[in-house]
Amino acid sequence: MASAPYTPSNPNNAGLPLWLLAELTYRCPLQCPYCSNPLDFATQGKELSTEQWVDVLQQARKMGAAQLGFSGGEPLARPDLSELIGEARQLGYYTNLITSGIGLTESKVERFKQAGLDHIQISFQASDETVNNALAGSRKAFANKLAMAKAVKAAGYPMVLNFVTHRHNIDNIDKIIELCIELEADFVELATCQFYGFAHLNRLGLLPTKAQLEKAEAVTNVYREKLQAAGNPCKLIFVTPDYYEERPKPCMNGWGNVFLTVTPDGTALPCHSARQLPIEFPNVKDHSLQEIWYDSFGFNHYRGDSWMQEPCRSCDEKDKDFGGCRCQAYMLTGDATAADPVCAKSDQHGKILAARAEAENADVTIDALTYRNEKTSKQCSDGQIIASDAATR
Repeated sequence: MASAPYTPSNPNNAGLPLWLLAELTYRCPLQCPYCSNPLDFATQGKELSTEQWVDVLQQARKMGAAQLGFSGGEPLARPDLSELIGEARQLGYYTNLITSGIGLTESKVERFKQAGLDHIQISFQASDETVNNALAGSRKAFANKLAMAKAVKAAGYPMVLNFVTHRHNIDNIDKIIELCIELEADFVELATCQFYGFAHLNRLGLLPTKAQLEKAEAVTNVYREKLQAAGNPCKLIFVTPDYYEERPKPCMNGWGNVFLTVTPDGTALPCHSARQLPIEFPNVKDHSLQEIWYDSFGFNHYRGDSWMQEPCRSCDEKDKDFGGCRCQAYMLTGDATAADPVCAKSDQHGKILAARAEAENADVTIDALTYRNEKTSKQCSDGQIIASDAATR
């Protein structure tokens, strides 16, 4: 006798999972010290097979997912990437490859285009080859990225570049923008570190000063005016770190409301950093995506506002910022139900102010940062390296 079809109860009126982030692998040839992957990535379970990923894509599309990001680690480490792109195209997704460019070739660019890939975003560590390669942990990274950025442009894709900025490269924002103009970029994300994963571990050595941020944004605005005056379509997007805001971001547009992440081993998350929370999240190998999205404890835990403490519970902005980021609240306070300390209304906003003050006097060189690799990941898992806020490091 056939079992009855699963009918979601949707107790908290969840929206549709419109944006699916497929973290295909944690393998990566680079060692960026601001990587947002979990610190213990080296101890995670076996990667999903091609067939399992296809099943995930099919389920998510049936539920309403429209935009799909292939991420990692480095998604190019998966030999079945072309196959997954092709499946996504048949299902009707808009697809985005988020890559370091390492492992990309002109033939792969063409193969992905034929498979139906819509968009490629290439990340750089810096505009200076020496700094870029030092942060990446690869002597060939910068040259490879330049070549692949040009190949992506030549293939007819929009040129989308991402520069993660921090105290070691933000003073060269003008040179970064000049490089982007030289590469004929269409969109450039100048995204200052958001402090999760390895970036949180290295916060003391990465958080820029307020003066650095203000100067970088002013320089960016000057270039915006120049580009507009010249009729250049390049769009510069400047992202300030949460630590210099007085109100929290509406993280993921609300917990489990729009955004769905599936990790390499099949764990489903409401955001890419949620795995660090003291919650057991479901796995696609054990449950359908419908069951996970609508009825699992992990996805319902911070939906709505019943979980909120003061000052969030009575705040007239709670429907705008949803209490801020649960992961950031947990990292900084040890309590995932606390107000995001970024908010000036939080009684723990002092942690953010202290971090800003420490940035004024920090003197951590690039070679003193903790780099993302299997060795450091296992040390984090064993407790040899402990992620804590900079005030207690």
